[in-house]
Amino acid sequence: MYLTAVIDWYSRKVLAWRLSNSLDSSFCVDCLEEAIRKYGMPEIFNTDQGVQYTSDAFTSVLKSHEIRISMDGRGRALDNVFVERLWRNVKQEDLYLKGYETAVEMMRGFAQYFQFYNTGRPHQSLGYKTPDEAYESSIGGGARIIDKFSQKSVSEGSSEATGPQQEAA
Repeated sequence: MYLTAVIDWYSRKVLAWRLSNSLDSSFCVDCLEEAIRKYGMPEIFNTDQGVQYTSDAFTSVLKSHEIRISMDGRGRALDNVFVERLWRNVKQEDLYLKGYETAVEMMRGFAQYFQFYNTGRPHQSLGYKTPDEAYESSIGGGARIIDKFSQKSVSEGSSEATGPQQEAA
């Protein structure tokens, strides 16, 4: 099974996720479109260079919304550190403990896990807030950028949503 997720870099909130039994790009496109529909458009969208994210189907959605595309360097897992950390958490806190036998079980289990992850799992890096709390406490949702030159706080993005970057993997 293949899992994709769109997360807000600032809050670590999982904005959308999809599970598929094939690496076809359509499940990634569906996930991306859901995140945009629910949370608005980011200025920048970051992914790794997997074939599903470099496909015309996926990149055309970003381009049609004039979202800048950022892709990690080949073989550089640390470029994708937030999603890699999410995958580690999903595996250690859910998948390995429950040992799902079917795709339907996994889908239901992941739905419960991501609900818990967003609303009930505090993160040390967020001052022990949950991703939902961190997301909602930022101006208009998403990231707050501090302009170190003018010492002013600037809210990025044009909606309540995703801050300057979302990420998928």
